[in-house]
Amino acid sequence: MTLSFKILNENLNARKGILNTFHGDINTPAFMPVGTYGAVKGVKPHELSELGADIILSNTYHLMERPGKEVIKKQGGLRKFMNWDGPILTDSGGFQVMSLSKIAKLDKNGVTFNSHIDGSVIRLTPEESINIQNAFDSTITMVFDECTSYPVEFDVARKSMNLSMEWAVKSKQKFINRDGYGLFGIVQGSTYKDLRFESSNKLIDIGFDGYAIGGLAVGEGHNIMIKTIKDSINFLPKDKPRYLMGVGYPKDIIEAVRLGVDMFDCVIPTRSGRTGKIFTKQGEINIKNARHKFDPRPIENGCLCHTCSNNISRSYLHHLFKTNEMLGTIYCTLHNLFHYIELMADLRNAIKNNKFNEVAEKRLNNYNKGDIEIYS
Repeated sequence: MTLSFKILNENLNARKGILNTFHGDINTPAFMPVGTYGAVKGVKPHELSELGADIILSNTYHLMERPGKEVIKKQGGLRKFMNWDGPILTDSGGFQVMSLSKIAKLDKNGVTFNSHIDGSVIRLTPEESINIQNAFDSTITMVFDECTSYPVEFDVARKSMNLSMEWAVKSKQKFINRDGYGLFGIVQGSTYKDLRFESSNKLIDIGFDGYAIGGLAVGEGHNIMIKTIKDSINFLPKDKPRYLMGVGYPKDIIEAVRLGVDMFDCVIPTRSGRTGKIFTKQGEINIKNARHKFDPRPIENGCLCHTCSNNISRSYLHHLFKTNEMLGTIYCTLHNLFHYIELMADLRNAIKNNKFNEVAEKRLNNYNKGDIEIYS
């Protein structure tokens, strides 16, 4: 495991750094757009580069189902398959153990799924998850783990965490060490501080290129989530990248960066874009609301995204959603992703200039105000 991570600046607990990989550098804190099936919905790979994305995320389980490991391997790996030049992180399929629990059977060696596509039996173990990610030529590979739902009793959470730690050992044993590639461990333990401590120590003993905080954003609520992130961060090495899995809203990201998180992924900006929910520095707007019907303004004045810089009006976007035109979802998705990636750049600059709290509080205050100005 030979990823190189360097912290360039610190402001309180927030860190600005750079993660050097075989497929390119990742500026941290970083947001990873999610391309579950090898595509970020509605966005071309070159558009992701133009937006400023350094890395994207794809999902092992879903790509294992379709098109399958051998197809992607024969195309030269996932990056070549989807024509993406930068690094890729692949989730191991562990989250699907929880999200697809109705069609999954867990045992000590792995999970047996009944495919939601055709009902066929799919077996996923720590060893096979790593084999698949190796075949994908993933820049950053994630260990196979079990993610618990919330709430969960302590004894159940502990049993699950211990199983995930056993799988982490097996995952590392199967991982192929190569220059510029890395394997991340995943801290589990639900919202129990003692379990997070135990999980972190076990992962550190095993040794990984980076450490992810998993098992959150599953219904525990903002305050409990932030407390659990803080508890987990305190147990992790300072010289390794820290990745918060599946989180989240801009407010959550700002608070997590404040605590020292370096990497994020979430479907929220793309999924929201497809439903007409748009993120701005003044808060969220729903472009389907009638108040936008006659509004000639762009989504956000001064925004440099493709949608706003081309003066695509709120009125036109409102029309596109009312008529179910896919162009509307594309325009809003591009804006949302730009908003997230620009947020990360602003936070990196704030850390560099020792102004993180000032920038963070201004952002949070504006988000809380909401987009309340009505065109007349």
